[in-house]
Amino acid sequence: MKKKWIWITVLIIMILTGILMIGPVMSDVETPSYRIVESQKNIEIRHYDPMIVANVKIAGDRENSLRKGFQLLADYIFGNNTILQDIAMTAPVQQQIYKKISMTAPVQQQAMDTSWEVSFVMPSGYNMVTLPRPNNDSIVLEEIPAEKFAVIIFSGTSSSGNIEKYEKKLMRYLARNNIEAIGTPKYAFYNPPWTLPQMRRNEVMIKIVSM
Repeated sequence: MKKKWIWITVLIIMILTGILMIGPVMSDVETPSYRIVESQKNIEIRHYDPMIVANVKIAGDRENSLRKGFQLLADYIFGNNTILQDIAMTAPVQQQIYKKISMTAPVQQQAMDTSWEVSFVMPSGYNMVTLPRPNNDSIVLEEIPAEKFAVIIFSGTSSSGNIEKYEKKLMRYLARNNIEAIGTPKYAFYNPPWTLPQMRRNEVMIKIVSM
């Protein structure tokens, strides 16, 4: 009986070790290429190289939109494309609010619909000619030029409360340093959902005027 409990204990330890390791292992994938221009604690100013992204726009609340967008994009890279070819997974998954604007009168605009844009960065070995085309028309491939972003890095969950907390910290940093932001913040998530919160890497990033 004692030996049985020893084996059970060993098995539990092995399972827990696997759970602890699987997040970092699954996250050992290609990430966008960038150069850090300056940094202060967990905030960085980054210059990103040009890249290609696959994005999809999903209506609804942020968390459900992220889940649905991820599923559609994962379906594309796992073979639902014109040549049935798998595309290597990259990190992070990115999410940004998207507002469809409708012109109502000269110099007046009204937000008619709000949705979220979810995107995967495509592996750097592809270009717009060699990248397989998605079979799903809602997925759009887009070339992104070199850009500069202010980024704050944090761990924990991707809850709206956690994101809002760090977004405010990033915006205060920009205000203190007289850095002009462009557009709306983008949220980046590097780890699969089963990764322990304290081991996750999340980011709030916003495009800035070149310094």
